[in-house]
Amino acid sequence: MDCLFCAIVAGDVPSTKVYEDDLTYAFMDIAPASEGHCIVVPRNHTRDILEIGPTDLHAVVDAGQRLAHRVTEVLGADGVNLLNNRGATAWQSVFHFHLHVIPRYADDPARDRLSLPWEPTPGDPSAIAAAAAKIAL
Repeated sequence: MDCLFCAIVAGDVPSTKVYEDDLTYAFMDIAPASEGHCIVVPRNHTRDILEIGPTDLHAVVDAGQRLAHRVTEVLGADGVNLLNNRGATAWQSVFHFHLHVIPRYADDPARDRLSLPWEPTPGDPSAIAAAAAKIAL
């Protein structure tokens, strides 16, 4: 298997580690969207959100929450985005499940280059209801 994140977890590719435990490893993103942008991965290889087991998923989210608290406390982030991309169409570029922890800084483009990929506008209520009926569990 040729997985960049597996190689990082194994120590075969250098990274700037910010957190680790038995199930997760977190490191700084080398192409950050903002100051403090880091990535949390499960130690076990899992392709994406559809394949990750609940134990690893919960561990990644817990680590992401810890890091969200940390960047807020020590970097003074005004907000935090937790972002997961599933599939190439959704901008997943490394096919090992990962969660981006992206600190946000109000009115500070030197520290925060992230912008919304869409402009939120009201949707068609009947189309929203139809989609909800299809996906409701």
